Amino acid sequence: MSNNTLISEQEKVRNTVRDGYAKIATETSSGCCGPGVSCCGSTPQEAEKLARELGYSVEELESLPEGANMGLSCGNPAALAALKPGEVVLDLGSGGGFDVFIAGRKVGPTGRAIGVDMTPEMLGKARANVAAYRDQTSLNNAEFRLGEIEHLPVADNSVDAIISNCVINLSPDKPQVWREMARVLKPGGRVAVSDMALLRPLPAEVLRMVEALIGCVAGAVLVQETESFARAAGLANVEVKIKPGYVEAMESFEDPLYQQIVTALPSGTKPADFIASIEVTARKPGQSCGCAGGGCC
Repeated sequence: MSNNTLISEQEKVRNTVRDGYAKIATETSSGCCGPGVSCCGSTPQEAEKLARELGYSVEELESLPEGANMGLSCGNPAALAALKPGEVVLDLGSGGGFDVFIAGRKVGPTGRAIGVDMTPEMLGKARANVAAYRDQTSLNNAEFRLGEIEHLPVADNSVDAIISNCVINLSPDKPQVWREMARVLKPGGRVAVSDMALLRPLPAEVLRMVEALIGCVAGAVLVQETESFARAAGLANVEVKIKPGYVEAMESFEDPLYQQIVTALPSGTKPADFIASIEVTARKPGQSCGCAGGGCC
């Protein structure tokens, strides 16, 4: 495949994802898959149920601005990151601001929570919620930037922690995403990502499903590939933990996307045999000063 053809294919995937998430942002009652719990969008009640299953506390969910939780999660990266007051945290694919607003409370008034998303409709939704977040918390530490996670609008060596929730699998150039994470992290900075990954390759019929791409499935790569991307980007202490319970929960919720996938799988198999939620943690080599915010102590 020529370089021009590869770039064209990547742009096609990016545009498909952007269009799908624009639709989610503008449909407040349900996501692209219709009623049900799904990482491609859920009703408010089902989104809250899913978030509780993923470990978000009642207090965290009740404190969110209205509409920030759209059921797009497959993990709880802000908790995984163990954020500290004064830190700068970056959320890749921040959507309506769900994890940014939670992270902002954790880093406090001397910290900063930055969300990056490539979908203007999502960015508009998140920015519209900033005023409510400020009123609820008296914090002025959350911001949202338009950009692609392969080309982050963030300075080199400027971020203490990177989080991302069910987004990197959507990228058509995952190695570049990991290189960008390494670039913007401060020495000693860390990554805490929740994502979807494959335990074994999906059937071709599933890979052709647009819904599966938007729903964080068809774009996923094998678990070991994710680990190799992080290491190749120069990150250290890379750990990948498989969390199969998420996919099983989707099946038990009778999620419409996963019901579609079931029909395309070989007889006697189920989505959890192929797909899993994962937690990825890593650190950028180098000496940090050891104080919150990463400044010189």
